[in-house]
Amino acid sequence: MNWKFGLIGLLAILLAVFTAQNTEVVEVRFLFFSLEMSRAIMIFGVFVVGLLAGWLLPGLLLKRPKPRP
Repeated sequence: MNWKFGLIGLLAILLAVFTAQNTEVVEVRFLFFSLEMSRAIMIFGVFVVGLLAGWLLPGLLLKRPKPRP
């Protein structure tokens, strides 16, 4: 068995355990919005937003040299 498949299997098991332990519904309030969702979905959404911000923002914030004419 390839070690990559073993690692993917282990991560899938950990994800299943995490989801099973965080099934309760929580209320998320932001400004004047209110939303109820599973805690696992909320944590996954925050992870995805952080992942995208960490991937996109450095490229937007770095100063690129201007091309010479």
